[in-house]
Amino acid sequence: MRRQTIAFPAVVVGLVFAFPLVAQAQSLSGEAGVASQYVGKGLGKSDGDIAPFAKVETVLGQAYVSVFATDAAGSQGYDMEIISTLGWRPRAAGFAFDLAVLNRDLPGSRAGVDANYWEYQADAARKLGPVATRIRVNYSPDGFAATKAAWWLELQGAVAMSAATKVSAAVANRMADGGVDSNAWNLGAKRRLTDAVGLDLRWYDTDRHNAGEPYEGRLVASAAYSF
Repeated sequence: MRRQTIAFPAVVVGLVFAFPLVAQAQSLSGEAGVASQYVGKGLGKSDGDIAPFAKVETVLGQAYVSVFATDAAGSQGYDMEIISTLGWRPRAAGFAFDLAVLNRDLPGSRAGVDANYWEYQADAARKLGPVATRIRVNYSPDGFAATKAAWWLELQGAVAMSAATKVSAAVANRMADGGVDSNAWNLGAKRRLTDAVGLDLRWYDTDRHNAGEPYEGRLVASAAYSF
């Protein structure tokens, strides 16, 4: 059994950002669920094991704070991933933007591993006919472990098949100084069983299977309850 720990720095960052918004929050929401395994930026990050997860978000106007936590596992020893986010969601020229600063922490990493780092992320989303599109640019000046500057560029498209079912696909490119460069993609469907319960079935893959098991293709199922 993997040892569970608390990522103190990430939690503190999230709480410090959250207090002013929580006091005046227009909405507080969250979700809790379980995935057959955890995938982050196209890579398997739970050693193929089931990964429970949870997220809470508070919103004030166009600003928001969220904290996401999931079970995880890697060769560097981490047993959890916590992402604390401070963001802003403006709209302009027909686009919905999401501009955010993220603190990513992987507690349980062995001594000497740089397991807490910052990311800067920008999303631009727009509906083109029946297709909901989103472009994401994510940059970290000093990433996990030996990785230094890293970019993640992603294009996603989704089509509603019915009021309850949506099919989506994404392609992405990762460029990392001190890490593995790769192309990644995923394809799957999400179905909402009720207003609160949803299921997702998705295939993830990359073009770098020779870089190890995390880069191999995998079918992932997840279920989540939103509140």
